[in-house]
Amino acid sequence: MSASETGLTALERNWGMVDRALEGLDDSVIAARPNDDSNSIGWLLFHKTRIADRLCTVGVRTRPNFGSKIAGTPNSDWMMIQIIPAGAGRKSRSLLGKCQQKGNVDWLLRSCQNRCRDYLGSLSLAEFERELTIPPRPTASIGALLGVLAFDNCVHGGQIAYLRGYYQGMGWFVFKPTGLLVEYF
Repeated sequence: MSASETGLTALERNWGMVDRALEGLDDSVIAARPNDDSNSIGWLLFHKTRIADRLCTVGVRTRPNFGSKIAGTPNSDWMMIQIIPAGAGRKSRSLLGKCQQKGNVDWLLRSCQNRCRDYLGSLSLAEFERELTIPPRPTASIGALLGVLAFDNCVHGGQIAYLRGYYQGMGWFVFKPTGLLVEYF
């Protein structure tokens, strides 16, 4: 298995868990926050896709960041990813309302997953080792940035699964009648 396949496999498994966690959730659950210092499922999904989009579009350098032009979303004026500087959990009132809507969240998640699959699936070893500078991070290889992407997705995917369980009970993995975990081991 190539290094890009390893990263893509980790992402696919995480995306599958998140897809199951989102099943049956409505806008109110996607927008809910356990307290004022916590993020909602919608915010976490926005953040996950923004990080993946940054890596894949900067790595490709042939397509605009899809967050810079959200034509085709359920609400075409939904957002501009550039309104929030990268990382640090920054929030924007204008953004929060938009990323709490199931249709917007679903569209953004699918668009980002497809872009990541296309990009990561086509990486050659030379491209995997190519170095990039994506401010504010120091220069790193695409392979190292893929590691950051996989880590970020796993951390925030776990938070999404936890919040789903917190609000509506388990639903982010499937048990056989014997109680053995399916699909993850």
